[in-house]
Formats: sequence, structure tokens, C-alpha cells
Amino acid sequence: MFNNLSDKLDKALHVLKGHGKITEVNVAETLKEVRRALLDADVNFKIAKNFTKTVKEKALGQDVLTSLNPSQLMVKLVKDELTELMGGETVGINLSGNPTVILMSGLQGSGKTTFSGKLANYLKTKKTKQVLLVGCDVYRPAAINQLQVVGEQIGVEVYAEVGNQNPVEISQNALKHAKSTGKNVVIIDTAGRLAVDEEMMTEISNIHKAVNPQETLFVVDSMTGQDAVNTAKAFNDILNFEGVVLTKLDGDTRGGAALSIKSVVDKPIKFIGTGEKMEAIDVFHPDRMADRILGMGDVVSLVERAQEQYDEEEARKIQKKIAKNQFGFDDFLKQIQQIKKMGNMKDLMGMIPGAGKMMKDVDIDDDAFKGIEAIIHSMTPGEREEPKTINASRKKRIAKGSGTSIQEVNQLLKQFGQMSKMMKMMQGGGGRKMMQMMKGMGN
Repeated sequence: MFNNLSDKLDKALHVLKGHGKITEVNVAETLKEVRRALLDADVNFKIAKNFTKTVKEKALGQDVLTSLNPSQLMVKLVKDELTELMGGETVGINLSGNPTVILMSGLQGSGKTTFSGKLANYLKTKKTKQVLLVGCDVYRPAAINQLQVVGEQIGVEVYAEVGNQNPVEISQNALKHAKSTGKNVVIIDTAGRLAVDEEMMTEISNIHKAVNPQETLFVVDSMTGQDAVNTAKAFNDILNFEGVVLTKLDGDTRGGAALSIKSVVDKPIKFIGTGEKMEAIDVFHPDRMADRILGMGDVVSLVERAQEQYDEEEARKIQKKIAKNQFGFDDFLKQIQQIKKMGNMKDLMGMIPGAGKMMKDVDIDDDAFKGIEAIIHSMTPGEREEPKTINASRKKRIAKGSGTSIQEVNQLLKQFGQMSKMMKMMQGGGGRKMMQMMKGMGN
């Protein structure tokens, strides 16, 4: 996420992180490189220029040159200004209305339909809402079918009128259906085009007037950079939408859209899409994103994701098993499933301070656990419960059944054994014993 921008900003600020004397001249030179980094990220020239001008004024106004930690203060000023550029504060979704109507808008290919499903899943699971998805894209082949597949995947009803070419009528009928079936949120997926045209804008404007939505969200492919910002302005002039959704932030995103869109349309970014899975949706926090851009990680979001997957009852059961030395591969498999639900592995690494930079050239496959899962699934229930029973012949059978090698099976068994011992040590007073051991190793 924003890897290229992060690298260039890091290099630009590096001169101020050294031990050399900080002067007004190299502050100006640094900010010149910061502006260049922003322009390379496809940020609007005027916005980039104003950004560096503001940072410089604040820097000189706060006596950066004479402060005890001039480089740290400079990084903080850049971080604060990035936060402001992206909106300053987190803005939630408006769920007033009975039902709440959310109208999705944007160009074709921006990820509107997929994100409609993600938002429906988010509102269903996190906000316990009864959601209805509405298919109003009557032009794109298989668009309604795609929405139905998404709806089936997340267990949300999809309203569609196959053969009806009037999206205004469909949306009005969908509202009646939502009220009669007790739905409290209606998400309307509208048609897009390859470019802004009068016909499309008239149509979505008519739908907007007909359903009077509490939220109109503009969905934008974050990989399109400055073009996305121009499109957002065109849509906002017609719809006066409430917020922006940035999709495909897990790809090779330059960052221009995220950094420019708030300044151009004066509307907050409300959500981001960070992967293909239906769970890959996050509320947008400008301050946390600024931290990530500057390589500081995002521990708060990482903890929040972990807490979402944390089951207290399951944790108690695991704790008892560890205490009795009964932690087996079935339990390990459950832990893997929880980690996978937290999201894209590279995205998770980017949330750990410093790790994103170290792992930038490492290809972390989302199927990183695939081999481990295959090996465990090839074991018998008895073998999973008691790994010590796995002898040479059983290893050979497990390797063949999982499409792996005996060496890989041995490696997993060894790592599992080490992990089990460590978990056992962490029980009760064992944690103190392990800390003492580690201190001894350091002496």
C-alpha cells in the first residue's frame, strides 16, 4: 500500500534524520523532495505545492532548527499535514432512516459491485443490520448475476427485476420490498460507464431523487490516481455525495487519489477496500493512513482486526488444553483460520512498524498457510490430537496425501513441538521463567 510513495518520502526525510546540522536550506531541500514524491504519486501539483508550503511555514514557526529533535519534529509535521490532507478526522457512515438507503456511484471497473457486497457484509456482521442489495445495473452483461453471487456468498438477499430496463422503477420497488420484509439497510448498486457521460449522470441523478438516500458513496479505483479525482468532481457536481470509497488499495497504488480527493471535492474518504475477500473492508482513518505512508505501521488497526476474530470462549478452551499439554493440530488449524480472516498477509505486515519496509520486496502469498493446512488435513484425527504418534511410515503417507515432502512434514512437526513448549512455558509462572532464561541468554 503506497510503497513507492513511502520509499520516496523516507528518502526525502532521511537527510534530516542524520547527525548533520539542520539548516533552513536543507529543510527547504527536503521539502522540495517531498513535493517531488507527491507529484510522482500523481498528487495534483497545486495540492503538492500548498502541502510543502504549509509544512515549511509550520516548521519555521515552531523553531525546528533549534529544537532538540529537529528531524522528529519535521516528520511529525509532515505526518500531521498528510493526516489533514486526507480529511483529518474519521467520518463514519450515516445509518439513520428506516430503512437507511445507500446509493453506490462510480465508473465501470471501479469495483462498485464487489464493494457493495463488502459493505453489506460489514453492516450485517459488525452493525447487525438486515441488508438488502439492489441490482440497478441493467446494461453491463452479468452485472446482476455478479451481485447475486456476492449476495449468496455473504448470506444477503439481492433484489433484482430481470428484464426491467428502468433502474428508477427497480430502486423504488426495492424500497417497498425492503419495508415489507423488515430490512433496515438498502444498498443500491448502480450502472457505471467507461467515462463520464450525460446519459449516465442523468440516470443516477434520477435514482437519487427517487430514493432520497441517506448516503451516496462515490467508489473509485485508487490505482487510477489523478483521473479518479477529476471523475469524483464530476459526480459530486451532480450528486453532492456524502463520501468516497477507495478500492484496490492492496495493489500497486500510487496514492494520488487518497491524497488529493478530499482537497478537490471536500468530501471525506469513508471506506477502503484492501483485497478480494468480502472481509477486506476498513473504515478509513486519515491519521493511521499517514502513519503507514511514513512507515510507522498501524498497530491500532492490527489489534482491532485481531479482536474482531478473538473468541473468548475458544481462548479459554485453548488455554486449558495448553495447561494439560493437549494442544493439537486441530487447535492449531483454528488459529490459522482466525489469522487468515484478519486479511491480506502483506497488508497485515504493513501494519507492524518497520516490518512493511523490510518486507516490501518479499512476495507474501495469501496462500502462505496452504501447505501447512494440506499436511494437517492429511493426518488422521488421532494424529492431529497426538502428533507424537506420527512415525516414519505415517510421515510418508501424510506427505503423499498433502502433495508435500517428508522434509516439509518433519519441519512442521518440529516447529509445532517448539511452539507447544513455548506456549506451555507461558502458562502460569512459566512466563517469568522464560523471561529469566532470555535474560540469561543475553548476558
